[in-house]
Amino acid sequence: MTRTQFETLVAQALDSLPAEYRALLENVVVMVEDLPQGQGSPEDMPDDENLLMGEYIGVPRTERRAFEAPPEPDRVVLYQKNIEAFAADAAIEEDRPVEEIIREEVRLTVLHELGHFFGLDESQLEDV
Repeated sequence: MTRTQFETLVAQALDSLPAEYRALLENVVVMVEDLPQGQGSPEDMPDDENLLMGEYIGVPRTERRAFEAPPEPDRVVLYQKNIEAFAADAAIEEDRPVEEIIREEVRLTVLHELGHFFGLDESQLEDV
């Protein structure tokens, strides 16, 4: 999948959020990188469960003081090659199109990482 196609899936995942949550993402940068810094090829990893699909870098909204702006914008980073490697294995196991699994994993990863930004736990994320 090209970077442009992958970024389109990320944008669609963000667009699917309720408007009240999207409005709060004004100072959050959502970006795509190939791999986490220092990680080799996903094919060299012994287990897909150890692949980092994404991460939130910043201070959760629930831990900020009033009127205190963070020194840098919060960031959500999705790791394209790890998501693709996970999806390729899952597609074989589940006998489903890899693109379908990539779309699902991108959405789940976006929601999970934004959940960290909002200070939500996993059960609260289910409601979103």
